[in-house]
Amino acid sequence: MANIVHELNLDQAIQGDHEAFGMLYEQYVERIFNYVYYRTGNQHDAEDLTAKVFYRAMRRIPEYEERGLPVSAWLYRIAHNLVANWHRDRGRRPEISLDEGFASIPHSEHPEVTLLHIEEQDTLLRIIQGLPPDRQQLIILKFVEHLSNAEIGQVMGRTEGAVKSLYHRTLLSLRVEMENLSGDDRVDAKGND
Repeated sequence: MANIVHELNLDQAIQGDHEAFGMLYEQYVERIFNYVYYRTGNQHDAEDLTAKVFYRAMRRIPEYEERGLPVSAWLYRIAHNLVANWHRDRGRRPEISLDEGFASIPHSEHPEVTLLHIEEQDTLLRIIQGLPPDRQQLIILKFVEHLSNAEIGQVMGRTEGAVKSLYHRTLLSLRVEMENLSGDDRVDAKGND
């Protein structure tokens, strides 16, 4: 039933029904915001870019062609392009402040444990932000949006097998990078450079 309502809203939105587009907006705005937030690292820019995604989608929905992909794949593609332009225009990597990291840590732990969690999160975020854009996108779609490999393939324009392969290579490189950083920490703890 939900798919029928969704398809009806999409068809009506394509024909210019703003209320139907509003229903699509309500259905996808949180997911698109999360995707953009994890790619930009700050709430203000994520809000601005999310608004631009839906503005662009609203302007272009009359041209939308059904290709057997969910409308979410089209929205993610718009978001991906806007974020890529944002990074190119800024000439920098995203930054996530420590204040935002504190919000996600349970406060019932000892301060030392909380600090370790924050440091681990910060390290992992820095490593992920150093990945190529397609691997960042894969990580966000997999672990933040909880999409299946098939859904990720639709968003990224790849086969499910290609997504699995990229996912495997990405996890291996993340593991190696984390191990390298852990090795650096052990050397530092001994007092060496």
